Amino acid sequence: MNLDFYWYQYALIVVVFIWSGFVRAGFGFGGALFTIPFLLLIHNDPLFFLPIISIHLLFFAALTLYSSSRPNQGTTDQSLAPQAAVNWYFVRYALLVMLIPKLAGVVGLLILPTKLMNSIIFVLIAGYATTYIIGRPLKSNSRTLDTVFLVLGAYISGTSLIGGPLVIAVAMRHIQAHEFRNTLFVLWFVLVSIKLCAFALAGVDLQWLAALWLLPFAGIGHIVGQKFHHQLLQHSNARFYQLLGWVLLSTSLIGLVQLLV
Repeated sequence: MNLDFYWYQYALIVVVFIWSGFVRAGFGFGGALFTIPFLLLIHNDPLFFLPIISIHLLFFAALTLYSSSRPNQGTTDQSLAPQAAVNWYFVRYALLVMLIPKLAGVVGLLILPTKLMNSIIFVLIAGYATTYIIGRPLKSNSRTLDTVFLVLGAYISGTSLIGGPLVIAVAMRHIQAHEFRNTLFVLWFVLVSIKLCAFALAGVDLQWLAALWLLPFAGIGHIVGQKFHHQLLQHSNARFYQLLGWVLLSTSLIGLVQLLV
């Protein structure tokens, strides 16, 4: 770490990154959405944590896609082998729509004041949390709404990496359950690569040492999340999302109060 944190802040950051690895592997999204509000309560600078989360996403997305493309060891029945199920049509379609607003979002992150950026992040997460609490996640039902959600999701992703729910609202219309995580990982990989390149060109510290130091802890969460992912494909997790929504809403409200005081 490049900053002088107290020991308990280091401990909390470790716990949050274990959680980050878990949700990213388990759901195929949420590595930033479900962790940024907690991290900002520890240290209120998104430009410190976003490069770390981005580097971790690239690593674990590549690892997951590689692992899923390999047949199961010790089985001769190839029908049982996992397949790299990626909906390339959706990836191409989404990237064409999202590329320009993604770059605009990165510019916004770099020029907006930190306090304003934190306020936007907390408000957006509070909004997402509310949809989980009431059991009405965002959904798209038309081509026009697809475009609106993808443009907004790209811009928000560019500013804070929390545009996932908007993109997922579109993805749910176009991809099958068994394609869901791999397709999203390919999409995130491309978008986050663009973000990191923009950070590097702008002279932002990419926090390579911090990312490397936290990688094993995110790996613990990733392993657990991989096991949880298979259950997600078979069961409804409405109550889990509702509980998570309350936690995110509470955290966001605390963050907003701290910013206003």
